[in-house]
Amino acid sequence: MSETIEQKCIAKGVKLTDQRRVIAQVMSESTDHPDVDELYNRVSKIDPKISIATVYRTVKLFEETGILTKHEFKGGKARYEELNESHHDHLIDVKTGEIIEFVDEEIEKLQKKVAEKYGYTLVDHKLELYGVKKKSQ
Repeated sequence: MSETIEQKCIAKGVKLTDQRRVIAQVMSESTDHPDVDELYNRVSKIDPKISIATVYRTVKLFEETGILTKHEFKGGKARYEELNESHHDHLIDVKTGEIIEFVDEEIEKLQKKVAEKYGYTLVDHKLELYGVKKKSQ
């Protein structure tokens, strides 16, 4: 079982106020990549006193301390997910905004091969695929 965002905050010495704790809990339980507005909607159902400004500041703090990662998929608002050790790529539905996480060994090998072809050792990469769902036959 991986660490929760709350546990990561404690490990990194990030002070957890009650409001930050609620935001951390909601992010930990998110299976999608919420933007700040969506995160605020979820958080305010638990604690209506939390302002959107607090959510923005907390997300920024969590991003700066390496707890969350920010995705700026084209044509959309910045979205966030927990920064996990496991690498994955993203397939984004341009109509619905749905995001599918995937790992494909062939793509991983091909990226390394391309880097080596140009005399590089691949240290990191980010792959975003954009598509529309095919109509069912």
